[in-house]
Amino acid sequence: MDIGIGEWTLLILIVLLAWGFDFVNGFHDAANAIATVVSTKVLSPKVAVIYGAGLNFIGALLGTEVAATIGKGLVDIDQVSMTMVLFALIGAIIWNLITWYLGLPTSSSHALIGSLLGATCFSNLAMNGWEMVHWEKFITKVVYPMLYTPVLGITIGFLLMGVLSWVVFKFTVYRINSVFGKLQILSAGIMALSHGHNDAQKSMGIIALALVTFTGTQSGEFHVPLWVILSCAIMMGLGTLKGGWKIIRTLGSKMIKLQPIHGFAAESTASLIIMGASHYGIPVSTTHVITSSIMGVGATKRLSAVKWGVVGNIVWAWVLTLPLTFLLSGSLMYIYTLVSGNL
Repeated sequence: MDIGIGEWTLLILIVLLAWGFDFVNGFHDAANAIATVVSTKVLSPKVAVIYGAGLNFIGALLGTEVAATIGKGLVDIDQVSMTMVLFALIGAIIWNLITWYLGLPTSSSHALIGSLLGATCFSNLAMNGWEMVHWEKFITKVVYPMLYTPVLGITIGFLLMGVLSWVVFKFTVYRINSVFGKLQILSAGIMALSHGHNDAQKSMGIIALALVTFTGTQSGEFHVPLWVILSCAIMMGLGTLKGGWKIIRTLGSKMIKLQPIHGFAAESTASLIIMGASHYGIPVSTTHVITSSIMGVGATKRLSAVKWGVVGNIVWAWVLTLPLTFLLSGSLMYIYTLVSGNL
C-alpha cells in the first residue's frame, strides 16, 4: 500500500492530539479521584495528585473493552476517514478546555463521543454521514448509561452512607475521622484506578480507529497496539499530575462540605459503578458517577446540605455536552468539506 507524506502527517497529528486529549482528560478529571480526599484533608493536594496519577496509569493498562466500543462500536470503521477522527479530537479538546476554565466537572467521555458523532455525521453533506453511525449502540452504550449511572450513584451513595452512619453511630467524631481517613486513602486509590481503566481507553480507541483507517485494514480485526496502551496510560498519568484545581474545588467543597466518611462512601460507590461499566465496555462518564455519588452521600445529612444551585450548573453542563460537542466538531467538519471541496 502506497502511503503518502500527507497521510503520515495526518496520522502523527491525530496521535499527538489524542495524547493531548488524554493529558487534558487527566487534569480535567483528576478531581474525580482526588477531590474528596483533598477536601477532607486526608492527603495534601501534592501527595494526592501524585497518588492519583500513579493509579490512573496502572488503571489504563487493565483492559481495552471500552477502547473497542469507542473505536468500532459507535461508527462504521469501513467508512471513517482520518479527517473525521482529527476534527473529533479537536472538538473534544476545545470543549474540555472551556469547561475546565469555567470549573465545570463535565464528561470528557461524552465530549469525545459527541465530537466523533458530529464529525462523522457532517462528513457528507448529502446526509450519508448519519448512516455511518451505529445509533442503536449509541443509545444502549452511551445514552442509557448517561441516564442510569447518576441514578445509581445517588441511590447507592445514599444507601451506603446510611449503612455507615448506622455502623458508626456510637463512635466519637475523632474515631470516625481517624478510621475513615485511612480507609479513604484506599477508596481514593481505587477510584483513580477505575478512572484510568475507563477514561484512558477512549483515546486508545480513537488512535486505534485512526490506525485502521490509515492502513486500510478496516475489515480486519480491531486491535489496540501495546504502544498505544502504554502511551495513553502515560499521558493520562501526566495529565493527572498537572491537576485540575478549579474542578477539585467545585466537587470537593462548593457542592457540599465533606468529611472522610462521606468521601469514602462516595468514592466506593463511584468505583463500583465505573469498574462494572468498564468490564462490559461501557464508556461511562466518571465525572457524572462521582458527582452523583457525592450528591447521594450528602443527602443523608439533609437535603439542604447539598448546594443545589451548584448542582444545577453541573447538570446543565452534563445535558449540553453531547449536543454542543456534536455541533462543534460537526461545524468544523462542515467548514472543512466546504473549503476542501469534498461535497
